[in-house]
Amino acid sequence: MSNIRQISITLSGHTRPVVHLDFSDITDSGYFLISACKDGNPMLRQGDTGDWVGTFEGHKGAVWGVALNGQATLAASGAADFSGKVWNAVTGELIHSFQHKHIVKSVSFDAGCDHLLTGSNEKLLQVFDLADPTAESEKFAGHTAGIKKAIFCRNDKCILSCADDKSLRLWDRLCGKEVQRIDFPSNPQSLELSSDRSILTVTSGHTITFLESDTLNLVKEIVTPSPLASASLHPEKHFVVCGGDDFKLYKFDFVTGNEIDSFKGHFGPVHAVKFSPDGELFASGSEDGTLRLWQTTVGKTYGLWKCTEPTEIAAVFNAANREVSAS
Repeated sequence: MSNIRQISITLSGHTRPVVHLDFSDITDSGYFLISACKDGNPMLRQGDTGDWVGTFEGHKGAVWGVALNGQATLAASGAADFSGKVWNAVTGELIHSFQHKHIVKSVSFDAGCDHLLTGSNEKLLQVFDLADPTAESEKFAGHTAGIKKAIFCRNDKCILSCADDKSLRLWDRLCGKEVQRIDFPSNPQSLELSSDRSILTVTSGHTITFLESDTLNLVKEIVTPSPLASASLHPEKHFVVCGGDDFKLYKFDFVTGNEIDSFKGHFGPVHAVKFSPDGELFASGSEDGTLRLWQTTVGKTYGLWKCTEPTEIAAVFNAANREVSAS
């Protein structure tokens, strides 16, 4: 076991709790990270360093859900102002705003970025056609409480959603109906499809549940020390990271289910955690208003982690002090 301590990079800029985040795929310009915050201003950053790229301005309420398309050319956000918005992620300009009748908690693009999926406290899932934004949306009703998260699956032919009615539901877009349902002992808090889209990761209570995305058959469950808000599976399925009520982040071996590590950095409950597309780091968002970046392999030279040995850090610190005192 490495004796090098995990040193996270803190990303400030938000003024309220950070409640959701999403990464793009790897593009020609690296990869990008978007964050949803109750301050109403979703932010875009360079993924490997956390450098601020821009802020999407226009919401008049807390932003609950965000999404980036693979190429980081489009962003989406869902908010307490009853709107789901689609943005040009290069210029920051608003492209579409879809009005809802309640708080929009979840936004998601399909693979071709032709459609936006939203889930709201209206207990309704809606799919909007981005090529024809004034057209009637596809609607899926059946949840009996506010929807927490919704994503496209099975080559965009189906939708998966979880809500505060303790259920995970699968919807067929062709017939417009619910075709499968799994009930949990407590409300599911997060949903994630693995990067190869084969495994679904769901958090509820103290438990991370892994399901086959094609069948929703149970793969395994990992029980954690804290009630969870979010979990993310490593792109190569080596690890799973999660966070929740006790301010800590936990890292488990996906194969054995054993806890590998736990670390504290946030000063409030962790609301969101997500692996980067290359699996080298994971990001977390918290009630404390910050995002943090953490290394998957502690001590590796990557991004801003150029020096991780305490002696190196001391040397850099001393050199900086000498420069300051000399100037």
